[in-house]
Amino acid sequence: MKVFGLAGYSGSGKTTLLEELIPRLNDAGLSVSLIKHAHHRFDIDQPGKDSYRLREAGCSEVLLISEQRWVLMHELRGAPEPSLEEQIARFSECDLVLVEGFKQTSIPKLEVHRPSVGKPLIAGSGVETIVAVATDEPGVVSKLTALPVLDLNDRDAIADFILRHQGFRHA
Repeated sequence: MKVFGLAGYSGSGKTTLLEELIPRLNDAGLSVSLIKHAHHRFDIDQPGKDSYRLREAGCSEVLLISEQRWVLMHELRGAPEPSLEEQIARFSECDLVLVEGFKQTSIPKLEVHRPSVGKPLIAGSGVETIVAVATDEPGVVSKLTALPVLDLNDRDAIADFILRHQGFRHA
């Protein structure tokens, strides 16, 4: 499995970009999985549902299964957050694992940057694994970095860059 990340500040459009890239990567013949890192508490379960009640009662893991999908919920209960590598190891085999967040990990990443968000580039700020920047202002950003700068609105070019960078297409 190859791994490629997207990094950027909140509001830069990472999730929206991924939502549009994934079908393009599927159309290129890839099976794609995704890990999204959340910096806040979240719960995918609903209060009152059996799975929620049993998890709240103290189960370390609850697996829900139906004819459409299955999901495994694991409670850390004070244990440290697992590393990205540990989480990737849990996936079924696929061609490409996309990672949203985890900007400090040593995987190649595309930075999604919008100058209007008011934050500096992550590239060049000590995160050496950023391989390109996608932005809605390529003319401005290309003056700030020597990395390849992609137009955030050209989803096909971004998908092609990822495919080539990961070795699925020849340059």
